[in-house]
Amino acid sequence: MTTHKKDIFGARTTLQGVSRNITYYQLDSLSQRGVQGIDRLPFTVKILLENALHHAGGELVSEDDVLSLARWLPGQAAKSDAEYPFLPARVLLQDFTGVPAVADLAAMRSAMARMHGDPQKVNPLVPADLVIDHSVQVDLFGSTLAFARNVEREYERNSERYALLRWGQQAFSNFRVVPPGTGIVHQVNLEYLASVVMTKEEQGETVAFPDTLIGTDSHTTMVNGLGVLGWGAGGIEAEAVLLGQPLYLLTPEVIGMRLVGALPEGATATDLVLTVTQILRKRGVVAKFVEFTGPGLSQLPLADRATISNMSPEFGATSTLFPVDAETLRYLRSTGRDPELVNLVERYTRAQGLFRTDDTPEPQFDDLLELDLGTIEPSLAGPRRPQDRVAMRDLGQAFRSAFADRFKLEQGNGTIENALIRLGTEGGKANPDPVAQREDEEKKAGESKDDNGTSSSSQNGHGKDVLVSISGTESHMTDGSVAIAAITSCTNTSNPSVMIAAGLLAKHAVERGLSVKPTVKTSLAPGSRAVMDYLTNADLLPYLEALRFHLVGFGCTTCIGNSGPLAEPVAEAVQE
Repeated sequence: MTTHKKDIFGARTTLQGVSRNITYYQLDSLSQRGVQGIDRLPFTVKILLENALHHAGGELVSEDDVLSLARWLPGQAAKSDAEYPFLPARVLLQDFTGVPAVADLAAMRSAMARMHGDPQKVNPLVPADLVIDHSVQVDLFGSTLAFARNVEREYERNSERYALLRWGQQAFSNFRVVPPGTGIVHQVNLEYLASVVMTKEEQGETVAFPDTLIGTDSHTTMVNGLGVLGWGAGGIEAEAVLLGQPLYLLTPEVIGMRLVGALPEGATATDLVLTVTQILRKRGVVAKFVEFTGPGLSQLPLADRATISNMSPEFGATSTLFPVDAETLRYLRSTGRDPELVNLVERYTRAQGLFRTDDTPEPQFDDLLELDLGTIEPSLAGPRRPQDRVAMRDLGQAFRSAFADRFKLEQGNGTIENALIRLGTEGGKANPDPVAQREDEEKKAGESKDDNGTSSSSQNGHGKDVLVSISGTESHMTDGSVAIAAITSCTNTSNPSVMIAAGLLAKHAVERGLSVKPTVKTSLAPGSRAVMDYLTNADLLPYLEALRFHLVGFGCTTCIGNSGPLAEPVAEAVQE
């Protein structure tokens, strides 16, 4: 990547209203070359265009690249196989994919030394951040000691990998490592790393430009909710960007989704994103760019936007951009960003036509869909795919159908109902009679308990029934019994309203005498330490812990298969 390039379009100008001398490459300057309609381009295309304009005049981006992208029109993507160079401003790594990248850079330094060169010259050419979040496992759970113990085990298992990363942070410039036990990479990016507008010293001047990135995780798109364009790519592409090489993109096809109205009471961001996923999967947006527009955006908190953008891989889009607006600025302030940065973001995006208001003319898109937020209803997805949305009111029938299909049961012979009755008591009965409950448990234990007091099985109308004993408490397990219940994922734990809802649900469950069976492996793994702060301040954490949802770590955990082993009696019951 060359740092000596000419301003071939005469686009560099001074940014007004900031505390220091900052220049930027003005998109409107392209009108002097006969380009019209830049104000009606999708925000996604504007960001890509600025990237090309900013780097034009060097070795990688030509004048034709800029002009061709500036003349983008709806429907053009289907008729063109042209490629455009895109140079992301930074790279975001997680520990699974980041360790090989650091090892490759170290190998390049060794090769440089063997050739009698200066190994210190081998460094990332763009800023790179690595967040360690993929290695923690749920070894201990259901205890206030779980977090400390799981972090301890994480360091024991990964000491060599972490030593390499620590060395890398000290050895390389432009490279930072966020240590274990901090949060999930995408939420750390949203709350701390992303700046929306970046600055860099170029040829003696400070130049401002949009924050863009490439990441080595598919849910990198979460930061699109903040107005930052970026997506996940493979390790080879990420390393190429680290070394100053561009990604090459086909002419972008941009699908707009207009939001109107506001979410009704009782509907959450999860309900909204499942509906969006269903709509976009049906439309078909694989390898396309999605961009939200419309007056409904002003009713949508940034956390809800991030939840939607996070799910881009699930509906197949390359990215899902929410343009910068007043809500973006509010979020930056609420997460402790420097006031000078917030001012820079507002001044720059307004000057570039990258700031959205309800009065902003709607961009031209390849296709435009519309969603009334007022129609969103409580929903779930499953049993297998995120686009298989099920309205809460239809959950009973959907579960019966899925359960019957999974176990090849006939609903007419009553066996499915027997199974569902058993599953319906998994959490206990509301406000149970403790005497009757104890007598019932003693009766069952006397009939089924084996000599070892651990487990025994019997056949019933819906399959094998296994009696499991854990810490002196006996529970039945059968087909469909819940074995793992985890509150985790970058999609949901990034959203305060969803996490507060989980805490309130736990509160009501505890107040009604409900509990979680000891056969269920429970865990709470938020994407950020901020989650624990507001759950504690809201006095909701004790209720989650009463249901054995104790903090087990800040990382991906169960969402990527790091749920750890089941309790041995439960594992044996599953095998039976």
